[in-house]
Amino acid sequence: MSILKDKNILLGITAGIAAYKSASLVRLFIKAGANVKVVMTPASKDFITPLTLSTLSKNPVYSSFVDEEDDNQVWNNHVDLGLWADIFVIAPATANTMAKMANGVCDNILLATYLSAKCLVYFAPAMDLDMYKHESTKTSFNKLTSYGNKLIPAGTGELASGLVGEGRMAEPEDIITFIENDILEQLPLKGKHILITAGPTYEALDPVRFIGNHSSGKMGFEIANAAANLGAEVILVTGPTHQKANNNFVQVKHVVSAEDMYNEVHKHFKSSDIAILSAAVADYKPKHVSNQKIKKKDSTFSIELEKTKDILKSLGEIKTNQFLVGFALETNNELEHAKGKLKSKNLDLIVLNSLQDKGAGFGVSTNKVTFITSSNEVIENQLKSKAEVAVDLMQQVLKQLDA
Repeated sequence: MSILKDKNILLGITAGIAAYKSASLVRLFIKAGANVKVVMTPASKDFITPLTLSTLSKNPVYSSFVDEEDDNQVWNNHVDLGLWADIFVIAPATANTMAKMANGVCDNILLATYLSAKCLVYFAPAMDLDMYKHESTKTSFNKLTSYGNKLIPAGTGELASGLVGEGRMAEPEDIITFIENDILEQLPLKGKHILITAGPTYEALDPVRFIGNHSSGKMGFEIANAAANLGAEVILVTGPTHQKANNNFVQVKHVVSAEDMYNEVHKHFKSSDIAILSAAVADYKPKHVSNQKIKKKDSTFSIELEKTKDILKSLGEIKTNQFLVGFALETNNELEHAKGKLKSKNLDLIVLNSLQDKGAGFGVSTNKVTFITSSNEVIENQLKSKAEVAVDLMQQVLKQLDA
């Protein structure tokens, strides 16, 4: 999954021959999972039609403040467009439009939207060689970047005039890559390795039956996505689950039993900066596992159980610089038990959720958690979606790391 997934991207198109590439750019943004709207200068419609762009983006295209041919004219609000956008990409950006942007000229809806935008703005210049090298163009570049806008450098190649040189708009694929890399470089967990566990474990009785629990793994998968969205490289060790990771920065390792999870977690822990163990690991497993299906004979059946290895405690015993997070699912004396686990397992943070809270626990899309820090700070949270809980958790981790 691209870092652009679910981002609102406003694409601004100006009157240059490179506008023909904008159709491909819209398609690539959509393919990356972004929501796309297009705003055009009036003259740019000579190079590519709004119909093409509205069809590809599945949204109306804006090129004027009102539609003069519509008897029921509606004001196209440039302020709303600027507020909607998470990212504003102007491609192609002509010398004319860049000069206007640099000097606050506002004579069309694209420029009005630019001056209203609160988001990050990228611009991809496109013009002929001599125009690109002109001192006034360099001045525009310098002014725009000094305002915080990001320049996507033009490429070198054959230009519309027949000349060969600098000024060719970056290819759509290169624009996408530039934006993705630029966003990633700014993320707080860029370069960090995070180990996360999720789901249940299944402890075999025989080749057919097992002891397990109702964990869906959803909470752990949401934490993995939240960590990846902050730039981290994630190893997600999961027991049997139907959940799917939808982020390219999440590498999934499938296991079945508590022993499998113990071994896989220890394989990756030393190279991790942060470990978050949210899996519902079995505390006990059958002492003896039958090689054949156990036949039904008596009216009662006894199973001798033995403890599984305590994965979380084993990591607390060997951690060096890792930030270690555990989960506690409790039904009584919740805070007392969670604080005890925090201390006994040498954790930096524990996430408490209680089965007494409606909407929390296994098999639901929501959760209600309490964070308890190593300094015994207790932070209660409201019932939220598991995706929102995951974001809150990662923000709490960042807060403690920055402290």
